Amino acid sequence: MSTTFQIDTSTSRANPTPAPMKRLTVPRIRARKTDGVTEEPLVMLTAYTARQAQLLDAHCDLLLVGDSLGQVIYGLPSTIPVTLDMMANHAAAVVRGSYHAVVVVDMPFGSYEQSPEQAFENAAMLLKASGAAAVKLEGGEAMAETVQFLNSRGIPVMGHVGLTPQAVNVLGGYMARGRSDTEADKIVGDAKALDEAGAFAIVIEGVVEPIAIEVTKAVSAPTIGIGASAQCDGQVLVTEDMLGMFERVPRFVKKYGDIAGVISDTAAQYAAEVRDRSFPGDEQTYQPKK
Repeated sequence: MSTTFQIDTSTSRANPTPAPMKRLTVPRIRARKTDGVTEEPLVMLTAYTARQAQLLDAHCDLLLVGDSLGQVIYGLPSTIPVTLDMMANHAAAVVRGSYHAVVVVDMPFGSYEQSPEQAFENAAMLLKASGAAAVKLEGGEAMAETVQFLNSRGIPVMGHVGLTPQAVNVLGGYMARGRSDTEADKIVGDAKALDEAGAFAIVIEGVVEPIAIEVTKAVSAPTIGIGASAQCDGQVLVTEDMLGMFERVPRFVKKYGDIAGVISDTAAQYAAEVRDRSFPGDEQTYQPKK
């Protein structure tokens, strides 16, 4: 029986134990949209570590190892400085921590734009090093040739249109896209080009809702919205944003928890017990055997 390895939390934090391979596949994700309709929306969240993947896996159809890790994990000002090695290492951890969801890894800025051949070399490296099932890259019509090149050579590609964070220096910021007719037409055209090139799914980010709906109706591939519309074929959020790890988040984020508050309160309790010497107690120390 095919197996993958997953951390067994009942034993230790780093003891791999075999688990049945029940992972979804890219074709099954693509097939969720039939005749322009997706009956059950796709669920995608970001993941950067094995433990995070383990907790999210059962609830998600896809786990995205996003280049947002540059800001979320490394404290970088944008996604631009993220490297291939960063993406490969975090993607490998997410694959090890999951067995159900399709793991998709972002191609970082500068790793695919030069040519289809460059994109293939770096995408192949990411998949071989991590075990992920697919890559995601930003850009529309300009990237269609690359998407087709990768897809025809065995590398599934998720597209990304609208607000593309890697192009923040060209766009001039993180504002919603598609407000002008020219920009709206370009977003729709970009999505169609990616669809025709063989993208198995397309992220629509930061796009005014009517355009997100138009794109979803215009392409055969499932669309995954983030700051787009509930009418997209699925949704994605940065997990740390959704959990409430940060005070400031984009307006399209719904905070489902206050993990930052839990961590802060727990650390404060720990600090107080250390300072008043109530921790460690008898249960956390080793005494001589009588």
